[in-house]
Amino acid sequence: MSRPVIIALDFPTATKALTFLDQFPANLHVTVKIGMELFYAAGPEIVKAVQQRGHAVFLDLKLHDIPNTVESAMRVLGQLGVTYTTVHAAGGHVMLAAAKRGLVAGATAAGLPAPKLLAITQLTSTNQDILNQDQQIAGTVRASVVHYAQLAQQSGCDGVICSAQEVQAIHEAVGTDFLGITPGIRPAQAQADDQQRVMTPAAAAKAGSNGLVIGRPITQATDPVKAYQDIMSEWSN
Repeated sequence: MSRPVIIALDFPTATKALTFLDQFPANLHVTVKIGMELFYAAGPEIVKAVQQRGHAVFLDLKLHDIPNTVESAMRVLGQLGVTYTTVHAAGGHVMLAAAKRGLVAGATAAGLPAPKLLAITQLTSTNQDILNQDQQIAGTVRASVVHYAQLAQQSGCDGVICSAQEVQAIHEAVGTDFLGITPGIRPAQAQADDQQRVMTPAAAAKAGSNGLVIGRPITQATDPVKAYQDIMSEWSN
């Protein structure tokens, strides 16, 4: 899907994640996010198990290390057949370029398409005080996010992870072909939880988001399939 609603499988075990997915009809193939919690618990086998059910995988491990280590790690991840994966833009242009090289090399060795490489800009749990005081970054959150997007594009990334509140500014700075995948999405009546910069699916669509990442409003819903379909409807319309 070119504009996916990505379900965040933030579960502590493979069994819980797969039991959740078993609620979805067999012919309903979705895109899911496997993050650090689940991947560290279950390893590459959970990626394969999800793919065997026909679902696409966004492997969100947020790599951030010296360039050589990131390149080597991405070479491994490139062989898993995932659709998207992530690296921190704060690692700098040398690390970002190394991540891209490793990802392409791994995918090529496995005879697979290279995953889309998305750079983390500022987490949606980061607000102005955290940016200025904890990170000691001057200026606004938006300026920081746009700068990271420009750095990521120049370094060969395919897009960024950002709040939907910044995606329009990113597209104005780097073009609409550069992906802006947006977590921190909450339906109008949902709680923000620990997110600081949130937006509804409809507002994110209007802002130009290229894909949504949504966890608890779907995974903790009484009827997750209906919750997903309702969000898809709002997003698509």
